[in-house]
Amino acid sequence: MSTTKWVLDPTHSEIGFKVKHMMFTNVSGLITNFQLHVSSNYDDFLNADIEFIAESSSINTNNEQRNNHIKSSDFFDVEKFPVITFLSTSFTKLDEHNNYELVGNLTIKNITKSVSFHVENGGIMKDPLGNIKAGFIITGKINRTDFGMNWNDTLETGGVLVSEVVRINCEIQLVKQTLNS
Repeated sequence: MSTTKWVLDPTHSEIGFKVKHMMFTNVSGLITNFQLHVSSNYDDFLNADIEFIAESSSINTNNEQRNNHIKSSDFFDVEKFPVITFLSTSFTKLDEHNNYELVGNLTIKNITKSVSFHVENGGIMKDPLGNIKAGFIITGKINRTDFGMNWNDTLETGGVLVSEVVRINCEIQLVKQTLNS
């Protein structure tokens, strides 16, 4: 069986997240510096091996004060923990509509937890330059306190300033690299 290697097309990919602020609006952010490596034995990516590596210092919410707080020891502590990683443990097809479940080990701040994401496989096609590409939409949620990001503030009216739930939304485009036997 042959293995196909895929790498990230960074100009057509985005790792985004949203967190409720004051429990009624969302703050959005991006991870702007990341790599993704995928090895697959099948065109439908069934049981693909997926490795994601991101620089935690590349988190950007378009607000310098908030970015500095997120990068501090209250949240990502980027000085001590410069890398976020994800290694897949399974990638299984859920139905005939190109819906998959991606399960793997997410490591943030040296804390590793098994997480699950929904993946919509957009298929494979050739771009105008002859490159073979694959597209995916990845969604899910994690609890930030599972990764030692416990900071919060209580609101006068009850509730908390920052939700524990972080919603993940990724648009990923991969480029086929090699075919090895």
